Amino acid sequence: MSTEIKCPNCGHLFEPNDAIRDQVEQELRSKIADWQKKKNEEFQQKMDEEKKKLQESLEGNLRKSIAADYETQLKMAEQNNKDYEEKLQQARKQQLEFLKKEQELKNKEAELELSVQQQLQKEREKLSVEIRKLEEQRMSAKETEFQLQLKELQKQLDDQKKLAEEMRRKAEQGSMQTQGEVQELLLEELLKTAFPFDLVSEVGKGVRGADCIQTVRNNFGQECGRIIFESKRTKDFANDWIEKLKADMRSQGADVAVIVTQALPRDMDRFGEKDGVWICSFAEVKPVVQMIRYGIINVANAARSQENKGDKMHLLYKYLTSREFADQWSAIREGFMSMKLSIQKERDAMEKLWKAREKQLEKVMINATGIRGSIEGISGTEVDLNLLGDGTDDLVLD
Repeated sequence: MSTEIKCPNCGHLFEPNDAIRDQVEQELRSKIADWQKKKNEEFQQKMDEEKKKLQESLEGNLRKSIAADYETQLKMAEQNNKDYEEKLQQARKQQLEFLKKEQELKNKEAELELSVQQQLQKEREKLSVEIRKLEEQRMSAKETEFQLQLKELQKQLDDQKKLAEEMRRKAEQGSMQTQGEVQELLLEELLKTAFPFDLVSEVGKGVRGADCIQTVRNNFGQECGRIIFESKRTKDFANDWIEKLKADMRSQGADVAVIVTQALPRDMDRFGEKDGVWICSFAEVKPVVQMIRYGIINVANAARSQENKGDKMHLLYKYLTSREFADQWSAIREGFMSMKLSIQKERDAMEKLWKAREKQLEKVMINATGIRGSIEGISGTEVDLNLLGDGTDDLVLD
């Protein structure tokens, strides 16, 4: 590579040697260092100037900003002071209005309290008058109740005297009285006293489920019908009383059956009809019998008005529509249903027994067949193990 150097003045080319090269490099380095130092100084001077200008600019802007902020804060303070004064005035005004309203409210409360006290005084006076009226009514009711209790006690005393006389009479006749028979005697005495036209008689001791029979008569002494009574004085009601009394009613030829009991059925809280039998307490006997007598007398009067006015068909119709036919048919129907139910129960039981025995027999025959097969397989000959003994080999179950 050529290292010739051209002279800047004459343009002559020459090849430098090492000494010249070192000198040139040293001069170049010196110039470069001077140039770089100069440039650094110029740059540092320029930077100092720029920094000074920037600082002066920042200081000026800062002064302006501080002045503007101070002026703004001053204006805001003045505005706040003005707003505070306005709010203070409004608060004073509102406080004044509040004090006025508070005073008005106190005045209204005082007026309301006075009005309430006056109204309470009027209500107290009115309530006192009503209490006096109620007390007078209560005293009058108590007095009436006392009179009623006195009359009731007097009647009970009379009834007890009659009952004692009747019990004494029965004791003289040698009859044994129990707790239930006391009610029976009282029932007979009540019926005789309340219905003097009727005939009240005891049912024979051989008849179960009935105590007395009342033969209903009208004002002319004509018999219209019969009511059979059963008296019970127990803690619990038994449903079989109804069927027994219905049977006694049919056997005695009575028209209506009544059970007088201390304990009513669970589905009844007062007197009423249940399965064709009237049920009531001892206190309800009189009105219930009055109602039944009224119906019996009306039916009898209607029947008498039709006497001697018909032929056999009329008599047959009368019989078919009578209570006697209805009771007899009811008894037949009840017996039929009872027999049918009994037969059905027996049939169900027998079919169940037959099915069980059939399963057992089938199990026995299967095991017997297995035994016969095992024996024949071992012996090589046929054996007769027929359980039925008819000579057949196979058993068939229908």
